[in-house]
Amino acid sequence: MAVDLERVQAIAERVAASQGVELVEVEMRGGGKARMLRLFIDKPSGVTHEDCANLSREMSTILDVEDAVAGGSYVLEVSSPGLDRKLLRPVDFERFQGSRVKLTTRMPVNGNRHFEGRLEHFESGRLTLDLSGARRKHRAAEDAPQKLELELVNVEKANLVPEL
Repeated sequence: MAVDLERVQAIAERVAASQGVELVEVEMRGGGKARMLRLFIDKPSGVTHEDCANLSREMSTILDVEDAVAGGSYVLEVSSPGLDRKLLRPVDFERFQGSRVKLTTRMPVNGNRHFEGRLEHFESGRLTLDLSGARRKHRAAEDAPQKLELELVNVEKANLVPEL
């Protein structure tokens, strides 16, 4: 029987909210006896080891009681999404305005699908990237626009770029 990730996500969102953390992503990797259920959590002040351990303990109990992960054994991993976290939902783009991002579009924009820049603005499903500080791969890119507006539906993948 396949894992109902929507059900697991609903449980995880409820438990995460009760512990003051945000559920960022749920994924199931592997198969058979090597399955791993990964939960990524975050909070504005950063996730601690204790946050992960507490959520892991509570989730393990609830998932077992509710038999939410049918089909045998699995390993539960709870962690931070990392410095290069994925931006998946509109709220992620709102929260990380002002941050550097790297993204790939579904359809090419100005002949390109890969962009890196500062997420200057996000509103009503549209984002504006400031490309002025981006590294240029081609001389022709010098003439490229400094600002890029994209529809969120055209974003295939987006991640924060760590600024240390």
